[in-house]
Amino acid sequence: MSANPTHSPSPELRRVVLGALVGTALEWYDFFIYGTAAALVFNRLFFTESDPATGTIVAFATFGVGFVVRPFGGVLFGHLGDRIGRRSTLIITTVIMGVSTGLIGLLPTYPDIGVWAAILLTLLRVCQGLGAGAEFGGAATLLAEHAPAGRRGYYASYAQTGVQIGLVLGTSAFLLVQLLPEREFLAWGWRLPFLVSFALILVALYVRLRVAESPVFRELARTREIVRLPIRDALARYPRNFLVGVGAHINDTAVVYTLSTFSVAYATGQLGLSSRTALLGVILFGLTVIVLQPVYGHLSDRVGRRPINLFSVVFVAVYVFPYFLLVNTGVPWLVWLAMMVMGAFGFAPQVAVQPVFYAELFGAGVRYTGFAASRELGAALAARMDGAPWLVAAFLAGTAVISFVAFYASRESKDIDISALDPARKE
Repeated sequence: MSANPTHSPSPELRRVVLGALVGTALEWYDFFIYGTAAALVFNRLFFTESDPATGTIVAFATFGVGFVVRPFGGVLFGHLGDRIGRRSTLIITTVIMGVSTGLIGLLPTYPDIGVWAAILLTLLRVCQGLGAGAEFGGAATLLAEHAPAGRRGYYASYAQTGVQIGLVLGTSAFLLVQLLPEREFLAWGWRLPFLVSFALILVALYVRLRVAESPVFRELARTREIVRLPIRDALARYPRNFLVGVGAHINDTAVVYTLSTFSVAYATGQLGLSSRTALLGVILFGLTVIVLQPVYGHLSDRVGRRPINLFSVVFVAVYVFPYFLLVNTGVPWLVWLAMMVMGAFGFAPQVAVQPVFYAELFGAGVRYTGFAASRELGAALAARMDGAPWLVAAFLAGTAVISFVAFYASRESKDIDISALDPARKE
């Protein structure tokens, strides 16, 4: 687990890393499988009044609802995280994500109950979005507050590694069920990845219940310095950093959902590639990111958060049009190569640093709320994945510019005291 042979993590820190890795992976598995289903299934089962192309657009619209409500989840559960504790709040979000995802697998479809199928699907997507809005912020905050000074970037990167494991697991689940004949896949096979969530969530709960509360929050509770209204204080005390947090998450969100959702729909619907070929590309992208995230996290402890963040968004802006040129060839290995290169140099650096970067933007008393609310607002602003590929490429380049401005405006933070109520910095 440690890239530094002279440093041996304590048993408690190992449990925290495992809790963040497993819990985040299983919860984001839930969030990602909806996107895959929206690209491959929902347009035919829940929106059948529309033609297939229109049905896909409507399916993606319900997918986007999850992004719209994520900032509300960030504020709501971030408030709880700063009031009752990081660990307790993560247990709540685990239950919300697992139950709402499992219930999607039990939903009747349009032929069974008409438009109510789409309405219920959207409501459960809202529940997913609320839970996801606080999941990552809580896991990353818990990790950053447990990690030793000088190693926060490395250990906190495992929260984002869990997200990518969730992407790989979710995509692999659909790749497996698509081995069924199409009739069986559409009749019941697509439900299996969602139903598995009922079992997976028990694993996440088991792991998280064994994790200790953050020492920073324990000290806040002991000294009775818990903030009454964290979102108000976060905005009042950290207005600059809150805006930086919003802009910083726009580009990586646009990248991952363009690759994992839009590219799957485009490759299968417009280029004629099989869904298995497209999904394998997403898996290779995810595996590339998983391997490199601890490396970039460790590097951020050496050279700082800011240089790595700036490099990654510049790479996205430069590479996005060549990316679509490679995808448009329709040659499977070139499509896979395009995704892996984007993952290695455009996506992995900024998301590896992201957990610790956000944790260091805010003081201890409002960290969970400031982290989750600013990050998820950025995600909501980036949730656009439709249109012609060149328009999507232009959109991605635009988000890279926005995130570049945010990272450029940020201050290097790798040496701050993360336990401080108000880290020494000018706002």
